[in-house]
Amino acid sequence: MKFSFAAIFAAATACLVAAAPSHPIAQRATPLAKVYSSCTKNNTVALTFDDGPYVYMYDISKALVAAGAKGTFFVNGNNYECIYDDNGKRVKYLYDKGHQLEALMKITGAYPAFMRPPYGNYNDLVRQASYIRGQALAIWDFDSGDSIGATWQQSEADYAALVAKKPKNILPLNHETIETTAHKVVPYVINLLQSKGYKLVTLAGFFGTY
Repeated sequence: MKFSFAAIFAAATACLVAAAPSHPIAQRATPLAKVYSSCTKNNTVALTFDDGPYVYMYDISKALVAAGAKGTFFVNGNNYECIYDDNGKRVKYLYDKGHQLEALMKITGAYPAFMRPPYGNYNDLVRQASYIRGQALAIWDFDSGDSIGATWQQSEADYAALVAKKPKNILPLNHETIETTAHKVVPYVINLLQSKGYKLVTLAGFFGTY
């Protein structure tokens, strides 16, 4: 008996289908990175600064260091110029002053522990990508409003109103690219927070994760 190639192929395909498992193999889902927006460590504040490195970071750092405080800086790769050009010196300066810096290993020699998604927006894909990189997402629970048009007087008033409520801890969002944030709000906030007994720490100190 002769069989055509088509008949043989059809028979082989049928055998494969019959031999296939009745239940599909489940794919292992990538775990999701942790998302931090507040913590339970009392009397701590983690001042964070986005969108640098920019020229005002030196003054912000000096104000923090003079007060025995630390900050966390989330920098971008090419906001004003390439981070590997002169901006790299600014990144290294912050790192050497003891601040937590979420930047690149090539500049600081340290691997970023946290990432901050643009505008605080994220989904499971972002969390999965961060998990693969060994990072957690850091959001905030207070926005100084400096990047959306708030005056420095408004930012200070909002900080004062928040502190008056006596929160156990605060994770504020600020931007180092705003001149009045660096020269008006930061000195005011450091004094305000420390006068109320808060310790100004990095995110690592805030969450007690490292």
